[in-house]
Amino acid sequence: MKILDRLVTFTFLKLFAVFVVGAPLLFILVDATDNLDRYLDRGLTLAEVGVGYVYLFPRFFLWAFPVAALLASVFTIYPMTTHREIMAAKAGGISFYRLILPMVVAGFFLTGAGVALSQVVPRSNQAAAEALGERERRQEWRANFVYITDAGESLSARRLTTADGRMQGVTLQQISRNADDPTRHILANQAVWNEEDEGWTFHDGWVREVYPDGREHASRFDEYAAETLSEAPTDLLDTVRDEDEMTYAELGTLADRILRSGGDPNRVLTKREQQFAIPMATFIIILFGAPLATSSRRGGTAYGIGVSLATTILYMMLFRVSGAMGYAGTLPAVAAAWLPNAFFLVGAIVLLIRVRT
Repeated sequence: MKILDRLVTFTFLKLFAVFVVGAPLLFILVDATDNLDRYLDRGLTLAEVGVGYVYLFPRFFLWAFPVAALLASVFTIYPMTTHREIMAAKAGGISFYRLILPMVVAGFFLTGAGVALSQVVPRSNQAAAEALGERERRQEWRANFVYITDAGESLSARRLTTADGRMQGVTLQQISRNADDPTRHILANQAVWNEEDEGWTFHDGWVREVYPDGREHASRFDEYAAETLSEAPTDLLDTVRDEDEMTYAELGTLADRILRSGGDPNRVLTKREQQFAIPMATFIIILFGAPLATSSRRGGTAYGIGVSLATTILYMMLFRVSGAMGYAGTLPAVAAAWLPNAFFLVGAIVLLIRVRT
């Protein structure tokens, strides 16, 4: 049994590695064919375009996970079916479910790797957009700005630098929550971002409190922890990032801001859920592809390629249609993002029940 487990695991992982590395190269070739002239018209050199595609590789790599999982599962099980190896295993008392267990375990770990990669892709997408001239390089500073925080407070600063997480000439107006509470104005020479506490500490300034009855009180401080100001330095920049350049947590924060401002956060919420739905498709596709590969013994390699291609096209169609419905609000964001996976999971369960064990 251990020998069979090693055979299935090695064959599956070898094929997965080949396809998961090869597919991004194909994606890059297709993208370059469509967009190379546009990049060169911007004055970019071929070397600069190449750097941009290096940054894009993680995104294409993540997209390839479900496709590679499908191809690897089909081309691991299908030859064993045509060569009657599965029949021999069943005759030896090994069920089909036990036979594919190493693939399922491998798929579980590959899904975890895909989830981790999905949080790296937004940063590489941002770097690729800057390298390919899709947008100007993000500034690391901002001067003379006013910002409305998530807590509804007014923040102004003479200068912000994200490299050291500092603001100069800072004013924060905290509006009272109750009728009897004062409105608080905090003025400081500088504020420093604390990465561990994820908060700002104001240095060398004054707190001025204005009560509803007109009374005022002012006090000086050396340090003041602004507990309600939770935005990180990069959040205070005036640049607007694309949803594909934001992590799961950042998309959640953006959705909350849109909701508070009266906007429609469905597109952002759907994008957020898709960051986990795409890696999870790797695991579900393995469950779907393994029993599917036993459905016919004819056709050879062409059959395996045809099945894989048809399944991939169907998944992409469902992904785009359900995603569009999520963007429009026709479906809840969670349902829109996970609908293709749910469809293939039901199909996998049906195939696994019908397969001869």
